Amino acid sequence: MALDKPYQDIPGTTIFDAEQSRKGYWLNQFCTSLMKAENRARFKADERAYLDEWPMTEAQKAAVLARDLNACMAQGGNIYFLARIGATDGLSFQQMAGSMTGMSEQKYRHMMVSGGRSIEGNRYLGEDGDAQPHRQPQGQAGHTKD
Repeated sequence: MALDKPYQDIPGTTIFDAEQSRKGYWLNQFCTSLMKAENRARFKADERAYLDEWPMTEAQKAAVLARDLNACMAQGGNIYFLARIGATDGLSFQQMAGSMTGMSEQKYRHMMVSGGRSIEGNRYLGEDGDAQPHRQPQGQAGHTKD
């Protein structure tokens, strides 16, 4: 039985849910392996050979080799696991996040310090510009019956 997933209606957003977790299991296990120095050294010595030791899809391996974190997430990668790839490459989480947005680290930092990304263009597609996504339905707190 397919679950209703209204959160899939958010432009440019990949939600890590149970389906994504199953899809990315081996990708995330590979990332976890990078916690050990000897595995990081083996990976850096021959990335393709190390990836081939894992039962990952070709799309997952290609995304890792390209360091395309958005593609890794689309293939089931969880950003907290994927951060280990960045750490292996000597990147900060901020540098990785900037690369995922197409911004330089400096532009990404400035955006975040200035209050983050604008809500415009980042709402559920079904919402209009005046929608308030966290509205409470009638009969909830703040509403009384006469």
